[in-house]
Amino acid sequence: MASQRHSGPSSYKVGTMSEKFDCHYCRDPLQGKKYVQKDGRHCCLKCFDKFCANTCVDCRKPISADAKEVHYKNRYWHDNCFRCAKCLHPLASETFVSKDGKILCNKCATREDSPRCKGCFKAIVAGDQNVEYKGTVWHKDCFTCSNCKQVIGTGSFFPKGEDFYCVTCHETKFAKHCVKCNKAITSGGITYQDQPWHAECFVCVTCSKKLAGQRFTAVEDQYYCVDCYKNFVAKKCAGCKNPITGFGKGSSVVAYEGQSWHDYCFHCKKCSVNLANKRFVFHNEQVYCPDCAKKL
Repeated sequence: MASQRHSGPSSYKVGTMSEKFDCHYCRDPLQGKKYVQKDGRHCCLKCFDKFCANTCVDCRKPISADAKEVHYKNRYWHDNCFRCAKCLHPLASETFVSKDGKILCNKCATREDSPRCKGCFKAIVAGDQNVEYKGTVWHKDCFTCSNCKQVIGTGSFFPKGEDFYCVTCHETKFAKHCVKCNKAITSGGITYQDQPWHAECFVCVTCSKKLAGQRFTAVEDQYYCVDCYKNFVAKKCAGCKNPITGFGKGSSVVAYEGQSWHDYCFHCKKCSVNLANKRFVFHNEQVYCPDCAKKL
């Protein structure tokens, strides 16, 4: 910041001639007339404006001897021409800032240094509410949804390349929708057989236990946790009478005449030899190996 000097010319004197002198330039007598003395020479006011006066940077006209002059770094202005290059506020009696050859008032200089809004390209100055994202700044009211154009302000949003979407528009345009409730999945969610679900929607049809990350069984588009499948859906082994779940030991099943067995439970009633993947005889709802069946 700099303080300017403004005054009448300091390198010459202005007065009224009482002695007999002629103008150095036009040779007109100066006695009884106003004159200017500069560099040891006397000249009339007309010749001063023509040959000696400084030229105003703003209006490009001579600064006459009796005018107020502002000078700064070898440049000169009429006092009423010395004003802010942005807002034109007069600065002859105020402090100012010189930036890139321009004279600015303090307020406009502050705006020049302020960040620019991505929306309206105007300066964001102290006191303005703003939104900043990855080094880019907007006025709060300039930060709008790329789809509906409503102001997002400081609310939630979703970036997509160079665009920004409010929650509603992002859900409509981009979000997957849960196959159970048909509402948008905005975060998290799970996928089963290429279908999206909310984690809270993917639950056991019987006890409503969440199945995400848990073992479960699907039966005719219904999903069951292990316990509910055992208790309410799974067939009972004709041998041990326990549920056949398909989990862990005994995942292979033997089925015959409407009954089912764990593979390790399918053995001869008399000699107990395991008959899974072997010939057997079914007699009176019981399973026998061929040798034991001959002795019946």
